[in-house]
Amino acid sequence: MLILLNNRAAKILGALIKAFCYLFYWVMPKKRFIIPSYSSPKAKQKVETKIPKTIWQTNFTNRVTLPIYINYLYNRLMSLDWEYNYVSTEERLAYIRQHGTEREIAAYERLTNGASQADFWRLFVLNREGGVYMDIDAHAVWPLSRIIKPHEEQIILSRPKDYTNYFIASAPNNSLLQKVINRIVENIESDNKDNKNVYGLTGPGVLNEIIGEEEVNHRSYKITCIQGSFTNEYFQYMDRPRTKWTYAKNEDLLK
Repeated sequence: MLILLNNRAAKILGALIKAFCYLFYWVMPKKRFIIPSYSSPKAKQKVETKIPKTIWQTNFTNRVTLPIYINYLYNRLMSLDWEYNYVSTEERLAYIRQHGTEREIAAYERLTNGASQADFWRLFVLNREGGVYMDIDAHAVWPLSRIIKPHEEQIILSRPKDYTNYFIASAPNNSLLQKVINRIVENIESDNKDNKNVYGLTGPGVLNEIIGEEEVNHRSYKITCIQGSFTNEYFQYMDRPRTKWTYAKNEDLLK
């Protein structure tokens, strides 16, 4: 009940912040804030967990509007004993070139859409390093160290009818994540023969396909992580209007 109340409080606070920010950007349309590439833990880690206490995020830029920056600050409040890593578009590519197989590298380099690249990279970095991935507009609704139990090796975020990938928590060497990566590579190597959109080519559609009827350790989004409390498409893509993945044409997703 406390988590659900905090969920609701964040949404109310976020609505007020968004209303203020419309006025803020009417007065100062060019003002941006910098998300750091790394932020060290602000509190001592009290309990060891199988899932490393590392947060991973990515975006097309770390120069963001005030709502996105407030979302980042809220996540840091929910993860005081965690380290934080922001990874740029260029750094994602370099990381996969350094650590990926030839097939994984070749597949990733064919992706033209930033959201698809982020879909691929989040699975890859979690499978190799472990930690928690959250989309740039997502935030935890309760401290991560209370959400994630010491013995847990993965948490998949569940919604009423499916699983989603805007939040994933995992220990390294996760066989489920590797299966999803392999299927994404196959989708790309087939030249997207089924004409899938971002959701089906690299996104949650692949995750749901691989999980199927299998039982996985999951947790409802309502008591874990939600999107859009502090921001929306306008503030997230202010410098690149109409570039959200939903606008991408299926035939343009691969080189």
